[in-house]
Parts: sequence; C-alpha cells; structure tokens
Amino acid sequence: MSGLLALLDDVAAIAKVAAASIDDVTAQAVKAGSKAAGAVIDDAAVTPKYMQGFPAARELPIVRRIATGSLRNKLLILLPAGLALSAFAPWAIAPLLMLGGAYLCFEGAEKVAHLFHAHQQTRAEVPETLDAAHLEEKRVRGAIKTDFILSAEIMTIALAAIPAGGFLAQAATLVLVAVGITALVYGAVALIVKADDVGLALATRGRLGLTRATGRAIVKGMPGFLKGLTAVGTLAMLWVGGSIIVHGAEQMGLAAPAHVIHGIAEAVAHTVEAAQGAVAWLVTALLDGLIGLALGLALIPLVDRVLAPIGALFPEWKAGAEG
Repeated sequence: MSGLLALLDDVAAIAKVAAASIDDVTAQAVKAGSKAAGAVIDDAAVTPKYMQGFPAARELPIVRRIATGSLRNKLLILLPAGLALSAFAPWAIAPLLMLGGAYLCFEGAEKVAHLFHAHQQTRAEVPETLDAAHLEEKRVRGAIKTDFILSAEIMTIALAAIPAGGFLAQAATLVLVAVGITALVYGAVALIVKADDVGLALATRGRLGLTRATGRAIVKGMPGFLKGLTAVGTLAMLWVGGSIIVHGAEQMGLAAPAHVIHGIAEAVAHTVEAAQGAVAWLVTALLDGLIGLALGLALIPLVDRVLAPIGALFPEWKAGAEG
C-alpha cells in the first residue's frame, strides 16, 4: 500500500509540473502574441476585401480556405524556420525582426500618405473577367500570399518575445501563438463579413422594434466600423514597426533613440500626478509611431523606384498578391 501511495504522490508531482509547464507555455504564448498586435489587426482589417463581389453563401467557405492556408503557412513553413533560426542562427532574429518592422512602417506610412494624396498608385485597374470558381481561386491564393507576409512578421515577433528555453517549450509556445492568432483573426473576419447579413436579417425579420432598430444600426454602422478598424490597424502598424526598429537598433548597439524616447516619456509622465505609467507608455507609443511613420515615408520612394520594378519581373507573383 505504501508503495502505491508513493507512486500516486509521484504521479501527482509530475502532473503539477506538467500543469505548471502548460501554464508557462500559455502565458508566454499570450505575451508573445500580444507583441504582434499591429500585424494581427492589419490582417483582420485587410482580409475582408477578398470577399467582395461573392455571394453571401461563399463568404464563410472562402474565410475557411484562407484560414486553413494561413495555419499551414504558420505551422508547416514559418514555425520550423523560426525554430531553426533560434537554434542555429539566433543572431539573425533581430535583423529579420527589424526588416519586418520596416515592412510594417512602410505599409502604415503608405496608408497615411494615401489619406493626403501624397502617394498614388499608378497601377491600371484591370477588370475581373474570370468565372466565379476561378475568381475565388485567384482571390484565395492572393489572400494566402498576403497573409504569409503578415504571418512571418507575427511569428518572428512572437519568437523574439519568447524567453530562452527548451526546444519543446519554444515549439509549443509558437504552436499556441499560430493557432490562437489564426483563430482570433479569421474568427473576427467571419464576424465582420457576416455582420451585414445578420443586421439585414434583424432589420427585416425582427419581431420587436428594438431588434429591427439594432439591425438597421448594424447595417449602417459597418462601413464606419471597417474604416475605424483600418485606422486602428494603421496606427498599430506604425507603433509596433517603430518600436521594433528602436529596440532592434538598441540590441545592435545603437541605444541613443531608445534612451531619448525613454527620457522624454519619463519627463512627461512626471508632470502628472496620477497614472504616470500609462502616460509614459502612451508617450513612448506615440514617439515610436512617429519614428515608424518617418521611416515608412522614407521607404515609399525606395519601394516605388527600386523594389516595384524588380517585382514587375515576376508578374505571376504580383497577380496572385493583387488577387
């Protein structure tokens, strides 16, 4: 009997260690995923455009196909690549992260520039002449390619945020980040693309006046909501991209920008009596965002005059990305 009790104690101890490990992995996954806020919000804001022009019955199947492709990107390509980098070339993570941060800055700055008509796309609009099945296939391929870029940024940010540890813990954390963020993004996209249908159903079939009014409010409010979501995504990209650049430069020996931002944030926070931590965070985010905007605006002519002509040499990739 004493041997059985001792065995049960050992099993209980192992279970506690396993539970603690799971809690650790979950906490790391949440923390790592939160660092990728800019890319996550932009992913949710961009994807609904790929459903435009399709019947309502095809919207959720298209979302499901894109989500499946996104998860495949993360788990089968980006996760092994990230783990290999962490194991064999950890020095490459910071430069790659800064490259991804520069991409976020460029995307955010381009959207800001569009608002002020400072940067206009010269690409001619090509009418869609494909049948429904081929058009859907083209849109899904384009969405998955766009998602790959954002997913690469998300996974790199997550990998950089994971504390150094065992291979299995890192792998489990990245799996949770990949699955959790994919579910979050495409669950939100599914809700967004079906919100109009839900609102219309409530407005036309609701038995109560309040129900019908709610439906009408949803239908009228969705365009504004989508614009607001795009604006939040743009601000988040500039903030996250700028923050990545500042912290990456600090890790690579250029600490002056980070020190200046920290000094300004602390000085402003000390001018208020309450919520000094929140004020310092807001000032830091604002300054990171301004750096991101400045860098992004500087990258626009480089992309237009150098990278875009190179991309034009690969029309098949370009067509897929635009689909």
